[in-house]
Amino acid sequence: MQDLLNRADHRCELCEATTDLAAFGVAPHDDGALAHTILTCATCRAQLADGAVLDATHWFCLQAAIWSGVPAVQVVALRLLERLKDHSFAAALLADAMVEDEVRAWAQDGAAEAPGNDRPSPVDSNGARLADGDDVTLIKDLEVKGAGFTAKRGTLVKGIRTTDDPALIEGKVNGMQIVLKTCFLKRAG
Repeated sequence: MQDLLNRADHRCELCEATTDLAAFGVAPHDDGALAHTILTCATCRAQLADGAVLDATHWFCLQAAIWSGVPAVQVVALRLLERLKDHSFAAALLADAMVEDEVRAWAQDGAAEAPGNDRPSPVDSNGARLADGDDVTLIKDLEVKGAGFTAKRGTLVKGIRTTDDPALIEGKVNGMQIVLKTCFLKRAG
């Protein structure tokens, strides 16, 4: 525990609180290794618990945590931002986050075991599962309401993001972030 306290400078590695600190193992690793553990305060631990409702205001602290040099902190930050992506600050942080591929894989690997991630996976028009970061193509022309353009059939949408609704995904078309129905998409590649 002393190594963890020293690494974190006796502060919560997510929100920088200094009281009621304890170790938190980052799924799917439960080996207690320093590399797989972060130091958290009681407030963060309570919101990381199974079934906890996230207080988006508290998680503004992720604006600093996502840039941590500690991979385990980045993993937890990515998972939380994914759960909060309906909030503009979280969506912007997710879009700007630059993390190593190994960190992103770890975040996705343990996401099924992380609290609050029990939603069904979206599928494309052919029944293929879609995940964050996948590329898809449009199978028909779609009028983009409020944007004044039509997304043409065959348009490639790179690096999609899933939503809480398995029938919808988010992606950029013509430089604009839009929501697309999965029934009009086909997984690329």
